[in-house]
Amino acid sequence: MTVQPVKYTCGNPAKIVILASGSGTLAQALIDAATSADGAPYEIVAIGSDLAACTALDRAATAGIPTFTVSLKQYASRAEWDAALAQACLAHGAELVVLAGFMKLVGEPFLAALPGRVINAHPSLLPSFPGMYAPADALNHGVKLTGCTVFLVDGGIDAGPIVAQRAVEVADDDDVESLHERIKIAERSLLVDVVTAMSAGGWQVEERKVILG
Repeated sequence: MTVQPVKYTCGNPAKIVILASGSGTLAQALIDAATSADGAPYEIVAIGSDLAACTALDRAATAGIPTFTVSLKQYASRAEWDAALAQACLAHGAELVVLAGFMKLVGEPFLAALPGRVINAHPSLLPSFPGMYAPADALNHGVKLTGCTVFLVDGGIDAGPIVAQRAVEVADDDDVESLHERIKIAERSLLVDVVTAMSAGGWQVEERKVILG
């Protein structure tokens, strides 16, 4: 049976919600692009976290962006937390949710509320080296080329359809820190490019194939 492609579009500007748990460097890259002289086809309507305090929320406050926290410990079950997190994103009018260093896995209730509209960035060329230790895994495996991936989030771990990728060479003298730092530079640039493209032209999903514009 032929699966019909699904087309997704956003308003002008697209309403973006960022979820983050840490330093917020990916979020800052998106903020910087949106507030640059050239502007961007998206508006960051909120930055949310699972934590009451983190640097990502501080960056949002500095930029005048609304923030919210949905703490896992406030809910009796993971499903209730997922539903509350989705409700918080939708309350801000989210058309695209960007997981930018968000250190919690989102589950089915969250994804069902925002189908095809949740992306994440990962520091490897997926499907190689999923999980939390991708740069270290790349070094341990001895690869000469790694990079970063932006993908649509599904129920797996770093397993969703790939939106875009960017390669980073592995130097002979790299350690985990030096390699990861170069990957993060590429990751920030790639994420801005992807969010810009998705916001401006939408995206189409046909099984595991994602086409921008």
